Amino acid sequence: MTYTAPIDEKELVRQLQDKATAPNAFDALIRKYSQPVYWQIRKMVVNHDDANDLVQNVFIKAWNNLHNFRGDAKLSTWLFKIAVNESINFINKERQRLQISEDADDSFLLNNIEADEYFDGDEIQKELQKAIAKLPEKQRIVFNMRYYDEMKYEEMSDILGTSVGALKASYHHAVKKVTEMLLS
Repeated sequence: MTYTAPIDEKELVRQLQDKATAPNAFDALIRKYSQPVYWQIRKMVVNHDDANDLVQNVFIKAWNNLHNFRGDAKLSTWLFKIAVNESINFINKERQRLQISEDADDSFLLNNIEADEYFDGDEIQKELQKAIAKLPEKQRIVFNMRYYDEMKYEEMSDILGTSVGALKASYHHAVKKVTEMLLS
């Protein structure tokens, strides 16, 4: 296992925006953020292979849009925003492909949980994942970000473009629904 020194985000942004250092800086960006981006996506789309494909899409979009990154938010926030948008687009395409209305729940994700050979949780974890998959999309996203990533509401607000108050309400409702589903 090789040791890599912590990366200063401001320096990384500077290197990403310099054509001479951008390729090496982008490699560092991928090394630093590919795993957190993967898990953010995986919690949304459930399937390992789909998550891997979407991670590649996220980094391709990031590379192609480096010139648009202004530094108003953290680099990680920008990447997570791309990841969430890619995941939502993927889920919407799956709904279309499976001819599921937008108003219906995303229970098709339940099939992914059951069929996922990479799922390594126990039965309780599987039941939790099934309950989360039944949540409305926005609540599911907020629940995953808060519960699993322990993300602050302010950072979620930057990523999702939703007020902190609305995010707190979404999380509260999600927790209540998940609890009810697990206890029923």
